[in-house]
Amino acid sequence: MNTRSVIEAILFVAERPVPTEELAQVLERPIEEIRAELESMAAELEERTSGLVLREAGGGWRLSSHPDVRPYLEQFAISPAAARLSQAALETLAVVAYRQPVTRGQVSEIRGVDSERSLHTLERLGFVGEIGTAPGPGSPILYGTTELFVEKVGINELGDLPPLADHVPPAQVVEALEGPFRPQGAANGSGEGES
Repeated sequence: MNTRSVIEAILFVAERPVPTEELAQVLERPIEEIRAELESMAAELEERTSGLVLREAGGGWRLSSHPDVRPYLEQFAISPAAARLSQAALETLAVVAYRQPVTRGQVSEIRGVDSERSLHTLERLGFVGEIGTAPGPGSPILYGTTELFVEKVGINELGDLPPLADHVPPAQVVEALEGPFRPQGAANGSGEGES
């Protein structure tokens, strides 16, 4: 069996990204040779417009579906049995990803609703986990994202997440949206209208 065939088989059954070093160790080949083979495989898949891509993410190499087939995969995935994250779980995951380490209370405060159920779901799916305890009364549990989250998002590290500022509306838009819900005289924080 040639090197490429073995690499393909390993990547096909792997449940996580496989580091180049690990492949080199298993195949008893130099790391440079394995990296060259991986890059060649990735280029070949792209060149022949395969439905698969080989990419480096989450600290290793992983076979995944080509971005161009996404609409078809979404259509395929529509079924009552399809497991999806709820809007609440997605919001909770975003808070944990951008604010970690974070306590359950902090997540709930940011979202404005109790987030315990969403955190349990995300823990069960392996996207977040307990990473310690916060100092202070009660020593609340601190949550953070996992390697599985990094892999599924398709990044190598949390620093690769898009800046949160790119998704926040300008101050004047926030002001226009929040203004009607503020008490009289509190819109500009000047205290006008108070007696």
